[in-house]
Amino acid sequence: MNNAITDVPGFRVGHAENLKGVTGCTVILCPPGTIGGVDVRGSAAGTRQIDSLHSFHSVDEVHAVLLSGGSAFGLDASGGVMRYLEEKGIGYQTSAGKVPIVPTAIIYDLGLGETQARPDPEMGYQACLNSQSGIVQEGSVGVGAGASVGKLLGIRWATKGGVGTSSVSLPSGAVVAALVAVNAFGDVIDPKERKILAGARDPQNPTRFIDSTALIKGGISLPRPGVGLQNTTLGVVATNVRLSKRQTIKVAQMAQSGFARTISPIHSTVDGDLIFALSAGDLPADVNAVGLLAEEVVATSVIRAIVAADGFGLLPAYRDLPRN
Repeated sequence: MNNAITDVPGFRVGHAENLKGVTGCTVILCPPGTIGGVDVRGSAAGTRQIDSLHSFHSVDEVHAVLLSGGSAFGLDASGGVMRYLEEKGIGYQTSAGKVPIVPTAIIYDLGLGETQARPDPEMGYQACLNSQSGIVQEGSVGVGAGASVGKLLGIRWATKGGVGTSSVSLPSGAVVAALVAVNAFGDVIDPKERKILAGARDPQNPTRFIDSTALIKGGISLPRPGVGLQNTTLGVVATNVRLSKRQTIKVAQMAQSGFARTISPIHSTVDGDLIFALSAGDLPADVNAVGLLAEEVVATSVIRAIVAADGFGLLPAYRDLPRN
């Protein structure tokens, strides 16, 4: 066990990034027969090909999920994932050949690096080439390269975000795991001690956090100038428990509580938060138990993303700030 989403048999994860542009993408390659669902809570989501994850859609299978930086420009990177899968003969069978199903979601990370450097099909293809089934690198890699959190006062006073992953296993052999990209508008909170670990910093004392939720409750309105629709936290939950498409959607819904436990505010008008849920296995389990475990691994993954983040000298990260 690697305490990663790759602990679910058959899943592979690959990162690719451009550190001059401070952007990147992360692909989760799925084993055959994977069924997926999605739950979107933020008001500013950017996606591609998620229609197939809705309960009424006739296509059940999912071949990969891509999380990308670059805002809407980054959706192009999914073309590289599709090309990789097509070369492998993977896709939904049609009369003209196989069409890979690659649900994609993006974060806004423009502005930290060279603004014209964005994830493209070549970066998506490279992420697939980099994929592996073992240890998953965390922090400011892949889609987390340019992620940041705590943007109530704008990017200048934010803290670095990133990618995190974790898993939990049961005596039955069932595994529930998650991978998240934390690029939240809100602050990241330790769910046990309720202390801010990363978030908006005080311009008068940049090593101190200001508590975005308290300020918004006190009268600061959204969106603020320079903030806009620039924030998203993305999650992918995977399990080897046998679930229907409707059940994967329920797991995605329940997993959102992991975001609520660790990020405040969350699901705002300036966030694009969503969670994908993937089922690839035959083990029986109660969908409610899977959902509760999904909440747990999502919350853990958020904290791991923050602790592992690297500011690259552009923004302070958790490791750079004093802790009380």
